Order: sequence, then structure tokens, then C-alpha cells
Amino acid sequence: MTGRIEVVGLGPAGADLITTSTAALLDGPAPLWLRTTRHPAATGLEIAGSFDTLYERAGSFDEVYRTIVDELVDEADRHGTIVYAVPGSPAVAERTVELLRSCDDVEVCVHPALSFAELAWNALGVDPMTEAVTVVDAYRFTEDVAGRVGPFLVTQVHSSDVLGDLIDAVESRDTLRQPEGVVVLRGLGTADESVGECDWSELRAATVDHLTSLWIPQIAPPVGAAFVAFDELVRRLRNECPWDQEQTHQSLRRFLLEETHEVLDAIDAVERDPDSGYLELEEELGDLLFQVFFHARIAAEEGRFDVSDVAVGIHDKLHRRHPHVFGDADAEEAIAAWEANKVVEKGRDSVLDGIPRSLPGLLYALKHQKKAASTGFTGRDLDWALSDVADELQEVTDDPSESELGDLLFAGVQVARMLEVDPEDALRRATDRFGDRFRHVERTARHDGVRLADLDHAELQARWKAAKDALG
Repeated sequence: MTGRIEVVGLGPAGADLITTSTAALLDGPAPLWLRTTRHPAATGLEIAGSFDTLYERAGSFDEVYRTIVDELVDEADRHGTIVYAVPGSPAVAERTVELLRSCDDVEVCVHPALSFAELAWNALGVDPMTEAVTVVDAYRFTEDVAGRVGPFLVTQVHSSDVLGDLIDAVESRDTLRQPEGVVVLRGLGTADESVGECDWSELRAATVDHLTSLWIPQIAPPVGAAFVAFDELVRRLRNECPWDQEQTHQSLRRFLLEETHEVLDAIDAVERDPDSGYLELEEELGDLLFQVFFHARIAAEEGRFDVSDVAVGIHDKLHRRHPHVFGDADAEEAIAAWEANKVVEKGRDSVLDGIPRSLPGLLYALKHQKKAASTGFTGRDLDWALSDVADELQEVTDDPSESELGDLLFAGVQVARMLEVDPEDALRRATDRFGDRFRHVERTARHDGVRLADLDHAELQARWKAAKDALG
């Protein structure tokens, strides 16, 4: 036999706001269970029990809610029909009701009731339909507001700990601007009702209780909204701009490469001058982001994937590959197993599979070496790497071929890896030093009225040494 649960709401305040049909069920013959007795309308009710003690014993609110549901199902099976009463409306921000609705082994009938939200709209002077308000439980704030900017009506801000966690969640979004016009709503519909605006910087000290909600008009920056607007812009460009309409994945290859190199140059500019460098980096990252959205738009037109699939895919992949962050795995073991996990995940035969051949030569070599080293294959210290360079240099001396020269360069990359130096950066900076010194030699030669081609080797070497001494 399947039990039945009549779910009712006690309204947002006193018993005068309880509906007639709910009052009849509360006074009826079926056993009455309250989620909590900490509610103005709970006084005087004859109850079979409540779940207040669970909040003290359980390790998390999710555990509390699931335990409540399990016990309610058992009671309904035992009695046939029970009444379950929750604060406010059972259809608004009530996690236990969500869980009950998903149960297959009990019949659930949810009765409409007045929620705290109706009193909040009236107190705030807000039409939730016009403003597109998101109502969110404080305990699920981080998950439910991801990618949204507001406005938010946050319920169940019943303690300073909950309020502090909410504030931390907002500030962890790395916003440079704090929310403005935050309103604290307490005891709506009761004699002690208070509605007051509060500066974000002072919110942590606000007095809250089990009848407290927050109104947050906006959280900046609008990351999710900005991405949606950008995706729409790319879609419109693709549909209406003749140049954008002609592009393909192949035709965009060179632009993707160019924008990537411009980002790298901007990163170098940050090191030289942070103020102007970060402005440049912001702009160049935007250009690179356009390439990502453009390729995703073309793929969407082919019915393959869109930019949201790209975001979800990389989100889930990073989550899987960081069990030491999102689970209880040991950090060192998880990092050591990184490459092995990728081999299994992608069904590869070797840890070396998947390295793009289009990478620059030094980076291509470094990728191979790092992946091989993750298996314990190669030597592990600088002396070994330097010895390998000496051996390869001797082989080039004996056989000056492309093959032996390649082995020497590969051995040089091993030294860079042992020194934890990026060989691409090392070579690029060495080339920049060469360029600066060579230009110095050119300038001094012009000053002396001579051509470099007319100087003998000894004179060239002397001028080169002088350039190194002058420039470092």
C-alpha cells in the first residue's frame, strides 16, 4: 500500500495568513508533522512530531532534508495519510518538497499557500515578473546563481554563519564592484517586521534570524550575461557580415595563431609595465575569445556543438581530473596519475598520443619529454641531462647531419626541462639579446664609418664582446 502525504504551508507569519483549506487539514484526523516548530503559526498545533533536532545532529542540510523525506515516507506508509507542514509555501524554496515530489513510493499532494515572497514583493515594491527575479535558498546560493547577475530574493538566511557563507560566495566571484542597495527583510507579516537597506560592507554585521531574507538587486560583473550577449553578437556577425559569412574552420586557422601570439606578447608586456600591459592583455584575450566563439558558432551551424557544450565539456573534464580538489584523493598521487588518466579517458595506446604536431619544435620536444618522464622513463637530474648534451655534441662533431643535430637540440630541451625553464621562452629571449647586441654593433660601426662586411673576424669579435659588456 502506498502512503499519502498532504503537504501544506503555514504561510509567512501568523495563523491569520494560513489558507482555509490548510487550516482544515491542520485540524483534521491525520497525524501532523512540522519541518520546524520555529514559526509563528506553529504555536498551539497538535503535532505528531517535528524535525528540529535533525538540524543539530546532521552534518549538512542536504542530509537533514533527505532524512526528513525518508522519515515522512515511513510515517505515511505506517498511517496511510499524514500532513506535513512547512514554513511559507511548500512550492517556494522548499527542498524537502522537491525531494518528496521525486519519490515513487508515496503519493504527494501539495496545497497552495501564501509564501514569504508575496510579502517581500509588497515590501520592496517589486513586480517579480517584470524584474525577472530569481528566488534562491541561501544554502544553494553558489550553485543557483552561477552565471546570473540578479536581482535575487534570498531566503532562509537564518544565522550569521549562513549570512557569512553567502557573502563569501558573492565575493569569491572576483568582482571588482560590490552589490549595491542590499535590503534585509526580517519577520515579514509579524509585529516585529523590519525592512532596511544596508551597505554591502556592513552586511556581515546585520542581525538575522529564521525569518530573514535578503534582496540583492545585482551582482557584478555579469559574467554569464556578458557571455550570452557576446554569443549573440557572434551569431549576428555570422548571419549579417559578408566577411564573417565566408569564414571556415580552416580559413580562421591563421587568425587563431596570430591572436594567440598577440596574447603571449601582451603577457610579456605585463611583466615590463603592469599598468599598460594589463590593458593590452585584456584586449588581446578578447580577440582570442572571439576566435573560440567563432569556431563554436560554425560548429553549431553544422549541428555538432555550441559554445555552451564547450564550456560544459571543459568544466566536467577539469572536475574529473582534479579529484584532489573536488574529492578526497591525495594531491600528489592525483597529479602523478594525470597522464595515465588521460590515456584511459581518451582510449589512447600511449601517453604520447594526442600531442599536436603543429606545435613549435621546442615545445613539441618538451611535451614528449614531459609525458615520457611522467612514466619514469627518462633521467631525473641535471647532471644526466648535461651528460647527454655532451654525448650528442660529440656525435654531431663526428657526423654533422640533420639527424644528429636534431638529437643535440632535443638533448638541449632536456636540460631546459631539468632547469624548469621553458625552452621556447629561453630561445626567444636569447634571440632578443642577440638582436639587441647586433643592433649595438651596427650602430657603433656606422658611428665609426665602417661596414660590418669590411671587418675581419677579430674586429667583429671585439665589437661583439663590447656589445655584451654594454648590454649584458
